[in-house]
Amino acid sequence: MGIGVMIGAGLFALTGQLAEHAGSLFPFAFLSAAVVAGFSAYSYIKVCRVYPSAGGVAMILQKCYGPGIVTAGCSLLMYFSMVINESLVARTFGTYTLQLFDVGDRDWLVPVLGVGLLILAFLINLPGNAVVGNLSKLTAIVKVLGVAAFAGAGLWVSGGTFQAAHSTEEASAAGFLAATAIGVLAYKGFTTITNSGDEVTEPKKNIGRAIMISLLICVALYLLVGFAVASGLSVEEVIKAKDYALAEAARPVLGRWGVWFTVGIAIIATVSGVIASVFAVSRMLAMLTEMDLVPHRHFGMPGRVQKHTLVYTIILAIILTIFLDLSRIAAIGAIFYIIMDMAVHWGVLRHLRSEVHASIWVLVPALILDAVVLTALCMVKATTDPLVLIVSGIGIALIFSGEFWFIRKKG
Repeated sequence: MGIGVMIGAGLFALTGQLAEHAGSLFPFAFLSAAVVAGFSAYSYIKVCRVYPSAGGVAMILQKCYGPGIVTAGCSLLMYFSMVINESLVARTFGTYTLQLFDVGDRDWLVPVLGVGLLILAFLINLPGNAVVGNLSKLTAIVKVLGVAAFAGAGLWVSGGTFQAAHSTEEASAAGFLAATAIGVLAYKGFTTITNSGDEVTEPKKNIGRAIMISLLICVALYLLVGFAVASGLSVEEVIKAKDYALAEAARPVLGRWGVWFTVGIAIIATVSGVIASVFAVSRMLAMLTEMDLVPHRHFGMPGRVQKHTLVYTIILAIILTIFLDLSRIAAIGAIFYIIMDMAVHWGVLRHLRSEVHASIWVLVPALILDAVVLTALCMVKATTDPLVLIVSGIGIALIFSGEFWFIRKKG
C-alpha cells in the first residue's frame, strides 16, 4: 500500500513540477527528496517499533504531545495534506487520460475526470479493507513493472543522451531546494504503512522493513524515470507539458504506442493511488474522531464513523480538484506535510528519545533538512505565487484555532 500511494503523485504528477523549479537537475531532486524522506522515516520507524498500532501519525503525535491541540492540529495537517494529494492525483488522472483523445480546449474536462475518479474511489472503498488491500497488491506490481519498462525503453532508445542537460533553464539553489520540498510529496506515502500496525505480522520488525523497502523501490524508479524524461525532452518541453510530462516524453522516443502504454500505466497508477489514499486518510480521520480530537456530525448517515469520514474526505477532495491547479495543490500539500513532519521529529526528540532509543544524530539532521527545504519553498513561492502561502497560512490558522476552540469546549 505504501508503494501504491507513492507511485502516482510521485511520478505522474510531480516530474514536471520538479523541472519547473530545479531546471536540468530535476532528476536529482528526486534523489535529494529521498534523502529528506529517509531521515524522516527514522522517527516513524523508531516509534512504531515500540508502539505498533493502527493509529499511524496520530498515534505518534499523541505519544509525543498527549491528546491536545498540538496532536489534533498536526494530525489534521497530515489529513489535509493527504486529501490535497488525492486531488493532485485526481487531476493528474484527468490530464493523462485526455492524452488519448483530440478534444481541443480541454481544461474543463480535467476536473470533471478527476471528480469521476474520486467518486469511483468512494464506491470501491465502501466494502472495506479486503477489496482495497487486494487491489493495492495487484496494482503495485503492475505499476512497478510498467514504470520500469517505460524508463528502460526510454533510456535504451535515447542511447543515454540527455536533452535536458543542454537546457538554458538553470536552477538556483533555492529553486533546487524548493523542488526537493515538493519532491518529498513523492515519498510521504510511506506514512500510510504506519497505519497497519495492528494487522501486520510481527509489526515491530516488519513496519520498519516495509517503509525502507518501499522507499528504496520508489527512489530507484523515480531516478530511472527522471533520466528517461530528461533523455527525451528538454527542460523547456518538460515544463510546457508539466502536467503530463511522462506521456510527452514517450512521444518522440517511443511513438504513439509508447504514449498509449505510458498513459495506461498512469491511469492504473493514479486510480489505485487515490483508492489506497482515500482508504488510509478516512481511517485516520475516523480514529481522530474516536479520540475526541475532532468534531463529528452524522448528518443522518447510517453506518460506522469511518463510512462518514469517507464521505467527508471525498467531498473535500472534490472541492480541491475543481478549484486548484496542480502546481498550487502540490506546494500547499508539501507545506502542510513538512510542518507536520517537523512536529513528529521534535516530539520524538523532546519527549520519546530515550523511550524509543532514537539517536539525536539522526533526529536533529531530520529537523534541519525539513526546515531548509520548507524555507526554500516558501521563499520561491513568495516571489512566484504568493497565493500559495496565503492559502496555506489561512488553512493552518483555521485548523489550530478551530482545534483550540473545540478542545477547550470539550474541557
